[in-house]
Amino acid sequence: MELQPGREAVVRVAVATLWTSPEAVRPVDQPALTARADIPTWVSGLDTDQQVGDCVLSQLLLGERVLISELRPDGWARVVAVEQPAAKLDPRGYPGWLPVDQLAPVDPAVTGHPLVVDATVTGLRSAPNGPVVLPGVVVGTRLVPAGPVHDGWQPVHVPGQAAPLWLPDGQLTSAPAGSPSAADALAVAQRLLHVVYVWGGLSAYGIDCSGLVHLAWRRFGVLLPRDADDQAQATTPLPLGQERPGDLYFFARPGRKIHHIGIVTAVPGDHENRRMLHACYRRRRVVEEPLPAERTATLVGAHRV
Repeated sequence: MELQPGREAVVRVAVATLWTSPEAVRPVDQPALTARADIPTWVSGLDTDQQVGDCVLSQLLLGERVLISELRPDGWARVVAVEQPAAKLDPRGYPGWLPVDQLAPVDPAVTGHPLVVDATVTGLRSAPNGPVVLPGVVVGTRLVPAGPVHDGWQPVHVPGQAAPLWLPDGQLTSAPAGSPSAADALAVAQRLLHVVYVWGGLSAYGIDCSGLVHLAWRRFGVLLPRDADDQAQATTPLPLGQERPGDLYFFARPGRKIHHIGIVTAVPGDHENRRMLHACYRRRRVVEEPLPAERTATLVGAHRV
């Protein structure tokens, strides 16, 4: 099997970054472009301006599906991330560019009900208690079992790996059959408190405001759109004052589209008690805080997933 335009492929690295174009990448981005995609090193090398550069669109997790649109001779693939809805850009999913080395063909022999990584960050090993082969796998990653649990270790199929890899069974959970509660999603998001803000980020190493919401719900199999304005369209508006923890606050300036999203963390008795968890562009990290005056001035609604 090989990668071909018009066919689906899967991400073979722990976290792959989706770029606006191959020409948009910067020298500082090199660690994120390799066949191993060293995201911790990449994020640690970004200064505060580079964290919000507009060359990054989103990120994709190990095993995530893409549709290949184009393969370039220089090692880049134009793809559509079909598990990240982006209706205004492409009805099929989020379009962008990935290094070809970070993709693998779909293996039709790998079937079964996937398990979901529930550890905030983990590493896949060559054997139970063996050396880590694939570090940096993050919460919300879905992996298909490759056999029964052995002494507390679960073997899983991994794209691009000939043999199964292993991780502790306690770091995996079954994909839920029903809808999660808002409190469940909030609990996942709270585990990412203090994570660095990275525009387009979607991992425990760096994340943006809509990425935090997308990832928290994705952990439970709910695929919300990737961008904040699309997330508003996909959720149910509430009268302000009826929100509860796990609901969403949306923000927009007068006459402009929604530009920010946060997750409600307190039941407000009045507007002065509103609090949220959010990836804050200004502070360059995930914070939980009361809504400051400038946020309250641009609050345009509360929604429920």
